[in-house]
Amino acid sequence: MKKISFRTDILPLKNELYRLALRITLNHAEAEDIVQETMIKIWNRREQWDEIESIEAFCLTICRNMALDRQKRMDNQSATLDEGNDRADRSYTANPEEHAIDRDRVELVKRLIEKLPEKQRTCMQLRDIEGKAYREIAAILNITEQQVKVNIFRARQTVKQKYTESEQYGL
Repeated sequence: MKKISFRTDILPLKNELYRLALRITLNHAEAEDIVQETMIKIWNRREQWDEIESIEAFCLTICRNMALDRQKRMDNQSATLDEGNDRADRSYTANPEEHAIDRDRVELVKRLIEKLPEKQRTCMQLRDIEGKAYREIAAILNITEQQVKVNIFRARQTVKQKYTESEQYGL
């Protein structure tokens, strides 16, 4: 077992922890607070680090649990996901209309993801956005790999169905 260092092993996870907390709380300030509290909680458990198989899964699990606890207390479902993140095509070949359409589609997908049940949303975020393996997601969420696959499948199907409906019929 390798010796775990806060500076080299845990601190670099702060952005990943932030993205996870943001996906759950849908609020930037809350996500920042949760990451800070997560880092404190991890530091306070430094005596246990040598016993941990995956420090990343340990940190993400603590962050997830804290975000869920905060979410239950605050019931903050109305904020949007990452408001400043605009991934629309910025090439010179695309015209402003195409930019607006792309931006609207991205926002629609974000809203659809926000409406997913928490477990499906988290599984989808960890797999499709963070690029985690099924085994890692299962460890983070404390569920089986099969449950992770089912949650991701259902989340993708729901987003695909709702997206298709809105594209055909409008919102």
